[in-house]
Amino acid sequence: MDAKFVNQLFNVKGKVAVITGATGALGKAVAFGYGFAGMKVFITGRSDKKCKDVCDELEAQGIECGYSIGDPAVEADVIKVVNDAVAKFGEINVLVTAAGYNNPQPIIEQDLTEWQKIMDSDVQGTWLFCKYVGQKMVEQGKGGKVIMVSSARSKMGMAGYTGYCTAKGGIDLMAQSLACEWTAKYKINVNTINPTVFRSDLTEWMFDPESAVYQNFLKRLPVGRLGEPDDFIGPCIFLASSASDFMTGANVAVEGGYWAN
Repeated sequence: MDAKFVNQLFNVKGKVAVITGATGALGKAVAFGYGFAGMKVFITGRSDKKCKDVCDELEAQGIECGYSIGDPAVEADVIKVVNDAVAKFGEINVLVTAAGYNNPQPIIEQDLTEWQKIMDSDVQGTWLFCKYVGQKMVEQGKGGKVIMVSSARSKMGMAGYTGYCTAKGGIDLMAQSLACEWTAKYKINVNTINPTVFRSDLTEWMFDPESAVYQNFLKRLPVGRLGEPDDFIGPCIFLASSASDFMTGANVAVEGGYWAN
């Protein structure tokens, strides 16, 4: 060991990252975090306008960015996005699957089509991006890092969450299976981050400190607050860097201690 080894542990400069769901709060935060760390960022989502707006914001900060739109649950769209990323930057070194969907409902009230939409968005979309980005990483022969956004709910059930908990539990096991399939053979590390509630357009209502929902949630969070999108930048940089080379198949708790309580 020497100083150079230690100083390079978290260096991700020049790496190319594909980020799905990059117009959402978490995906956008990671895109900026990666960009400020010197990575080239290729974002994707369903809306051309939203993707362009995020990419414009990134480029305004001096970050190299590209984007391509598509539905993560549609195979042809995923193939196009992956090919567009390679055409833009020449290779893919990191994949972050931050796209997802939830609509909590009791099972007897939830239509099969709505449950399937959750599974398609969360599980099928993740699987497809892993398949086609993984194929590129194998062809490149340089290894890679795959970071799937799972949830603290992957290991803890909740009423009304038979779609979401099932989907996120599947993502945890997908990561562990791919770790067995890829890491030793191709040097592709596959891990998840498992957040609890964090601030976004959909969850802003939960952040009222006077509300019963907020106060009850804090009882389960030893860190003493709900999450912010920026909380996930550090773990995602770590998992994209050589500092995490000996980690694969891990479900990384980034949930304020929720699993501990």
